[in-house]
Amino acid sequence: MTLTIDRLGHLGDGIARDPTGTQVFIPGALPGEVVEGSRTGDRIDAPRILTPSPDRLKPPCAHARACGGCALQHARDEFVAGWKQQVVQTALLAQGVEAVFRPIITSPPRTRRRATLSARRTKAGVTLGFHMRGSDQLVGVPGCLLLHPDLIASFPALEAITLAGASRKGELSLTITRSLTGLDIAVTGGKPIDAALQQSLAALTEAHDIARLTWDGESIAQRSPPLIALGQARVPLPPGAFLQATEPGQDALLAAVRDAIGSARRVVDLFAGCGTFALPLADRAEVHAVESDATMLTALNAGWRTAVGLRHVSTEVRDLFRNPLLPEDLKKFDAAVVDPPRAGAEAQIRALAEARTPVIASVSCNPVTFARDAKILLEAGYALDWVQVVDQFRWSPHVELVARFFRPHMAR
Repeated sequence: MTLTIDRLGHLGDGIARDPTGTQVFIPGALPGEVVEGSRTGDRIDAPRILTPSPDRLKPPCAHARACGGCALQHARDEFVAGWKQQVVQTALLAQGVEAVFRPIITSPPRTRRRATLSARRTKAGVTLGFHMRGSDQLVGVPGCLLLHPDLIASFPALEAITLAGASRKGELSLTITRSLTGLDIAVTGGKPIDAALQQSLAALTEAHDIARLTWDGESIAQRSPPLIALGQARVPLPPGAFLQATEPGQDALLAAVRDAIGSARRVVDLFAGCGTFALPLADRAEVHAVESDATMLTALNAGWRTAVGLRHVSTEVRDLFRNPLLPEDLKKFDAAVVDPPRAGAEAQIRALAEARTPVIASVSCNPVTFARDAKILLEAGYALDWVQVVDQFRWSPHVELVARFFRPHMAR
């Protein structure tokens, strides 16, 4: 079958239509390309590129063809940046919303400070890496261009941990995070902990200078608390807590949020996590941080108490999906920062609109739910000032953004 690619889908696959008008998905293809291949269901998984796009290039990573971690290494950076911005624009237009876009900010290669790898024991030793796309087969990635060099340097430690704690038939999941005090490693899927395994893992923690090792949620060894920098604060990271994927990406999101709220002196940070925005913003404003996970707020509070020169930061444990902050609670704030999970924050957005909060910095990792929430604000009398797309998941279809909403005549 020979097809011409019309566009990219939301997962980065090329999409074409067969003679009946049915959509066919072709991974690794770009718009305008003519491809040929055998079709299985609605996919051509091994296409031959007959007419390549001018935006096509040779993937820079040696693992690109086998590894399932990157979907868009075969395209020029300029194309990927334009496509990601178009994804957000298309989602907004579907809700009847137009926007002014700032230039996209993309994290450089080798800046991922957090990743989850898989590992298996084999007859020859250990296979450590990522799964092939749509497969349970593991691919080693010693030359990965996404991961920070410190994460790559941890591979011998991860292999040793796998040899010590993986069963021959099982697969470990290893989440590694680069912190100021060393690597934080959280392992799931391993053998049950007994005295011998605990002693072995504790010895590996010392030998490889690991800050903390957690095994199926249980702390095995900690040489020092893993700390992350959030503005002037140093925050002890809870095991498994959310953290922005790259430091350049975090800096870009924070800069956009700062620009959005301007000189606001009383700020509410909704879905605050460990304080990605709350703590840096506290150098200029009083901040009330709201989050459903008490352990993350405990970490945020610890970071605030040990920092110097920050204004008051209060915290509140609250499920903002089931129990959003009410309009009467919100009226005392000059600005709001909203950074929800992929489901968006519809109920909380409606409460903010009713409270007429002067300025809202909306942070999102899902253009579709962002567009839905944006429409709610615009229908309530807000204006959309600008949208800033941030790409910290380079070569992937993932998109993040910050947008500034304001009420005309109340905040500019």
